[in-house]
Amino acid sequence: MHEGGGAGYLYEGLVLLGFALGFVLLFRRLGLGATLGYLVAGAVVGPQVLALAGGAETKIQFADFGITLLLFVVGLELAPARLMRLRREIFGLGLAQVVLCGLALTVVIGLATPFTWAAALALGLPLALSSTAQVLPMLQSAGRLRTPFGERAFSVLLFQDLSIIPLITVIAALSRNPASQEGPPGWQLALMTIAAIAGLIAAGRFLIRPLFRLIGSIGEREMFIVAALFTVIASAALMEVLGLSTALGAFIAGVMLADTPYRHELESDIEPFRSILLGLFFLSVGMMLDLSAIAERPLFVIGMALALIATKAIVIGGLGLAMKMPWRSALALGLLLSQGGEFGFVLFAQAQNGLLIEPQAASLFGAVVTLSMATTPFLMMITAPLRRTSASTEEREGPRADGATALVIGYGRFGQTVAQMLIASDIPVTLIDTDTEMIDVAGEFGSKVYFGDGTRIDLLRQAGAGEATIICFCLDGKQLDAGVLEAVHEAFPQARVFVRAYDRRTLIDLRDAPHDYAVRELMESAVAMARAALDALGDSQQNIDEAEHQYRQTDAERLDAQLEAGDYRAAREMVIRQQQRLANRDS
Repeated sequence: MHEGGGAGYLYEGLVLLGFALGFVLLFRRLGLGATLGYLVAGAVVGPQVLALAGGAETKIQFADFGITLLLFVVGLELAPARLMRLRREIFGLGLAQVVLCGLALTVVIGLATPFTWAAALALGLPLALSSTAQVLPMLQSAGRLRTPFGERAFSVLLFQDLSIIPLITVIAALSRNPASQEGPPGWQLALMTIAAIAGLIAAGRFLIRPLFRLIGSIGEREMFIVAALFTVIASAALMEVLGLSTALGAFIAGVMLADTPYRHELESDIEPFRSILLGLFFLSVGMMLDLSAIAERPLFVIGMALALIATKAIVIGGLGLAMKMPWRSALALGLLLSQGGEFGFVLFAQAQNGLLIEPQAASLFGAVVTLSMATTPFLMMITAPLRRTSASTEEREGPRADGATALVIGYGRFGQTVAQMLIASDIPVTLIDTDTEMIDVAGEFGSKVYFGDGTRIDLLRQAGAGEATIICFCLDGKQLDAGVLEAVHEAFPQARVFVRAYDRRTLIDLRDAPHDYAVRELMESAVAMARAALDALGDSQQNIDEAEHQYRQTDAERLDAQLEAGDYRAAREMVIRQQQRLANRDS
């Protein structure tokens, strides 16, 4: 009743968005991620539960473009030089993962089912691919995409996308359907892929970059959106015409624009389309989930999903260890990539068309892939304590006394500035942090950062705090309290203690704690921006200095009142307000 006309589309859009919003908010609140929320929402509104929406096959063809946009955005993050730096991970780790996982899963399917070995291979190879659409957003939301761990995961996913054409070729070679063997041979597809990539690189340099330079000179933001979508669609369309991976074409286009001044503008323009289409993709996957097939053979689907997850986690974790990753990071990589992927549905359809598997088998293994995707957030959440605890004592060098004059606790964006200014003045510094990935990144830039909790007295003593003149606590958030500072002062009375305070409430909490200097982490940068804004508005330096003086004096008086009262709500009348200034001018 809702299939025809504009009203039908509006109804389905309302239902899909409403259920997606509700389930995603619920699953986000439970810490299970948006992907699982979309999958469950699709299954609930789909034809096998509430039957409120249909046409999942049509929707997923449209929503596939979300994966294309995702790869374009990822390409924008990877300048060609950085991509070259990752070639060992892409063509080493990535190739090994696809081959070993594909063969291992083929053996598992061949031994556990009555399928022929050709059918087992046609099912095992697609299952070796992981979900780019699920994993990359998880890495991005966790801020880990540009870390060494994130780069390894991305390298594997990128090679998986590159491997789709060879996998299609393998399945076509195994096909029992003569019609499916009429396409070009594999060597020709490989040459076409190389030629298409070269063509996209040339187009990016000689056509796309000048186009964005022209649009930038005009200053029309809407044209950036049009040009960005045109770039993605044109690159994807070229690859589709050649029978190649549309996502790969979009990725190459993104890489070609990664080191241009327009990267951030393009990313912000594309992001809303990417998010909506990826959500629709997972909704469609949930709607296509064959619940009746699962109900008929639930033990097979669950058992095969568990076998898939275990096999990939073991193989990928082993490859991580072979690349000298810490075992906790190798475990995390194996679990993160343990699910089946969206391209499995495409390759299962190829196998079905090639008469290698029956439609029921394609539905069953589609359900296996979907179930494995649903488990990833649970696996990452359940194993988080195991992957976090005591990583430093086994895999990172703890701090030691080396005669440093200053200790900098916390080597994030704040601590890096403090440490580099001290080092620039030839002050010996010992750096301590608990973020192992940040320690690895700092090591790539030649900075030695020791692992450890810098709020522990025993660790500070081990780091040489007993001989240090300065201890700078540059920790983010609210990791310090008065008790820590009192213990530090008692243990190391010769050291002057400097504190990065999260906000004025933190200053109030630390008012009675012994320390020599405390600064709110954003205050000075905010003052600097206000001065720059006033200067851009044509204010004189005298007026700018007076405005800064007035703010600092008022803020200091207000802070004194808050410290005395022990309440940040005190002295609210002292806040400089627009209405107050206008009233003073009028009077």
